[in-house]
Parts: sequence; structure tokens; C-alpha cells
Amino acid sequence: MDALRRTLLIALVLAASSLMMGCASRPESGFLANAAYDPPQATEHTILVATTRQRDPRPGTLYNGSRADWLDFASVTVSVPPTHVASKIEWPQTPPGDPRKDFTVHESNYVDGDKAFLQALNAQLAQRPRGHRQVFLFVHGFNTMFAEGLYGFTQVVHDSHTQAVPVLFSWASRGSVTDYLYDQNSATAARDELAHTIRLLVASNAEKVNILAHSMGNWVFVEAMRQIKMEGGLKRSDKIGVVVLAAPDIDIDVFKSELRAFGKLKRPYYVVLSRDDKALALSKFLSGGESRVGAIKHDDELAKLGAVVIDLTNVKGDDPTDHNKYAQLAEISPQLRQVLQNGIGKTQVASDEETEQLKSSLTSVVTVPVNILGNSIAIVAGR
Repeated sequence: MDALRRTLLIALVLAASSLMMGCASRPESGFLANAAYDPPQATEHTILVATTRQRDPRPGTLYNGSRADWLDFASVTVSVPPTHVASKIEWPQTPPGDPRKDFTVHESNYVDGDKAFLQALNAQLAQRPRGHRQVFLFVHGFNTMFAEGLYGFTQVVHDSHTQAVPVLFSWASRGSVTDYLYDQNSATAARDELAHTIRLLVASNAEKVNILAHSMGNWVFVEAMRQIKMEGGLKRSDKIGVVVLAAPDIDIDVFKSELRAFGKLKRPYYVVLSRDDKALALSKFLSGGESRVGAIKHDDELAKLGAVVIDLTNVKGDDPTDHNKYAQLAEISPQLRQVLQNGIGKTQVASDEETEQLKSSLTSVVTVPVNILGNSIAIVAGR
């Protein structure tokens, strides 16, 4: 019976992972071709890219899922259509898409080397006023093609209304659910290059470097932080700001070991999890039944490790696997930020009446679930 359930679970995840919302087929090639025009109502975001992927000679593709022998850089300006719906990606049915209704690329260029990358980053930072010169680094997860990582990050940047300079770290995922072990090895191989990227960001004119890692991208991140620690740490570690680990595809015991290796972050870090995450259920099965951090049953276990846990189990996901719920948080990012700033670390005993008030308020002290996105989001912090 157990074998049957496991077989059904794998079949379910394989089927669900093959679905792309609003996209007739997955964007393997051609979806990053420059669109012919950009309507005035569209919003552009210039995403800087650091990647361990190989460049792809096919037009409108930029990078594929093979591993490169070096860290490569690019700059891509993505146009978000005026009809955009928060937490969605309006995928083109056919490339390059219609910028009036689809995510499209307005301009893209390769950037040659560390020096040119830092120049491009500092140029963007200089456009922000002092006190707002921040970087937003995103590390994507398993089963992610380059275009998916790029557009997915753009959606988060757009919906969160962040003014930080967005930087995508894209490691060599093949974008196939059957290539889990290849992706896992690619993630491990990318740790040194992510560590190098973090050092570049900290060495820039940025005042803060905020980091979001998703799924297997969390493995790349904690390995990179471990590598940085082994090499003497960061000269300006105070520049590391908010760190969000979304749906971490990491064995819980390995995660504890990594934390011991590089130490707790000076500021609270956030773990976004969901116990109905089907992708992590598959990962758990492939890993011999060991619990993954992103689907752990007991939030307080992570809180004791210094994490602020944002539990999205009761939130209905926008994707069939319930693995990308973190992206929905971008829509309510300013309100959520206020909740976290006002409530984390405080203690309060709420009456039934106060509990109901808290459930509909984003400005109250967080000691009970907060009602946002139409469902209850539990926020747990260590005491």
C-alpha cells in the first residue's frame, strides 16, 4: 500500500509540474526575444543576472540548463503589461509575446566580467537616493528554466513595489522534474559562484543586500554562506539585510548543521513554509523520507533556531504543487513588513475578541494567525 501511495504521489507531482499557468508550453527557447515595442502603460524592470548556466546560441534564449565553467553576467529589461494581475505571470502563448498583455523582454545584453557587473550595479544604485540604495538578490529553485526564473523574479519585484536593484542568481537547473539529482549537483556546484556574487554585492555601493532563496536555491545559499565563513567571512557583513528562505528543500538535520557552521544571522531571518507542498513531498520521498525544512510539521523547531516562520499551509496556492506560495506574499509585502516590524519578539495573551481583531489587522502585534490573502497565515517567532 505504501508503494502504491508513493507511486501515486510521484505521478501527481509529475503531472502538476508539467503545468504552466497561462503558457501553452514551457519557455525552453525564444521567450526572451526582444519585443518590437513597449506600450507606455507597461512597467519596466532591469534585472541584473549572475549565472552558472551556459549561454545558449538560440535566439531569444540567453541561457540553457547546462553548467558553465565560469560565472557569467547579463542585464535584462523585462516589461510587465498594464493588465498584470498580482501574483500571476502573464506568459506569452508564443514568443516573443505581446507587451500589451504579456511579460516580454524589452532589452537584453551580456555583461563581461566582475568589473562590468559592478559598474552596472553601481549605476543602478546611484539612481536611488541615499538611504534607499539596496540590492534584492534572488536564488531560484529546482526544475526552473532560465526564463521561468527571470519572469518569476520580475513578478515578485513588481508586486512587492521594491525600490531595490534586483539581481537574479541563476544556477544550472535543467528545468525537468526527472532531473532532480542533476539539479541537486548543479546547486552544490554553484555554491562558490554564489559566494563570489554575494561578495561582489557587498563590495558594491549598496547600503543593504536583501536575499530571497526558493526551494533548492536555499541549499545553494546555505552552502555559499558556509563557504564564506570558511574563507574568513564578509568584510561588511553588516550590509546583509533581510534574508528569506522560501520553501527550503533542505534536510532539517543538514540545515541545523549548516547553521552551526556559519552561525546564526545577526538579524532575524524568515522561513516561508507550507505543509501541503507537493514538490517537497516528492523531495522527501527521493531523500529517503527525511523531512524538508519547507514542509516541517513543527514551526517552533525552526523558531528555536532563530527563524521567524511564516506558515502558508492554509493559503490556497496559485500553482498545482503549492510550491510557489511565497510569490503571493509579494502582493502584500509592505503590510507584511509592517506586521513583522511591529510584532515579532513581543509577547501578548489575546482574548477571543482580540484574536478576531488581530485576524483582520495587519498592524497589530503578531501572536496569532493574521488573515491575509483570504486565509490564515501563521507567524511564529522564537522567544
